[in-house]
Amino acid sequence: MAAAADTSEASAAGIALAEANINWERLDKTRFHVIGAILFTAQQGALHPTAVVKTRMQVAEGGLAHMSGFAVFRRILRSDGIPGIFRGFGTAAVGALPGRVLALTSLEISKEMTFKYCEHFDLSEASQIAIANGIAGLMSSICSCSYFVPLDVICQRLMVQGLPGMATYRGPFDVINKVVRTEGIRGLYRGFGITMLTQSPASALWWSAYGGAQHAIWRSLGYGNDSQTKPSQSELVVVQVTAGTIAGACSSIITTPVDTIKTRLQVMDNYGKGRPSVMKTTRLLLDEDGWRGFYRGFGPRFLNMSVWGTSMIVTYELIKRLSVKSE
Repeated sequence: MAAAADTSEASAAGIALAEANINWERLDKTRFHVIGAILFTAQQGALHPTAVVKTRMQVAEGGLAHMSGFAVFRRILRSDGIPGIFRGFGTAAVGALPGRVLALTSLEISKEMTFKYCEHFDLSEASQIAIANGIAGLMSSICSCSYFVPLDVICQRLMVQGLPGMATYRGPFDVINKVVRTEGIRGLYRGFGITMLTQSPASALWWSAYGGAQHAIWRSLGYGNDSQTKPSQSELVVVQVTAGTIAGACSSIITTPVDTIKTRLQVMDNYGKGRPSVMKTTRLLLDEDGWRGFYRGFGPRFLNMSVWGTSMIVTYELIKRLSVKSE
């Protein structure tokens, strides 16, 4: 029964790896969240510049929208220096801590529960992995969405200030004050509907793709249910890295158009009369740039999600290994 609740990594390999078979019950929760906060904040800082570049490309009008990601990056460095590529990082890093606790806890608990539930059905190992990971990703996204959407609105407005037509702010609390004063609390939840309807399935897609890719890789390397050989630590990391990269790449290709609409909806105000909406945002984007406009910032987003997926899953598995309760 406990084996079914093990992480997808061990299940995918179909082998008994003590260091990989780490379920929720074996974790020291305090250590798990403290170590997670430190390592994930470091990872977030390394990838934040790509988020700034992606956001500016999605929102900007004219030449900036058609420049390459590297060109936009160099332009930000020339005009704003290093602080420019880290705009909004402090707010994102500190603000993400409570949301990350919520996301990781719901991810692990729902994964374990789904594995146990799947035992009652005649499902293949691959199906159990895909279902458990997918549902865990879905539940984690749904639970954390109400927290992260206002944080996204605040951070993205800080990222794009300085662009033509964009407001300037003195910090995150100034963003909150101005948004609430003009639009009420609803203003902080711009894009909540589209985020909930798209990011939750996208999260399910990422985790399912990760589990499926890892299962296929382990099988191709000859590790099956009847295998008595344990893979080395280097093999374990390489498989996780490869599966994470594949999952991130698949997710970015499918979700970039929706992410572009969501980002513009959250930060742009030039819609004329009435409140901004998904339809107004989509029509404005089509008028500006046609269908290719939906893939604005695709390069930085592709890089961000691929590198994020790789570093996130390796970091995540390391955190779990460091957080095992003392026997």
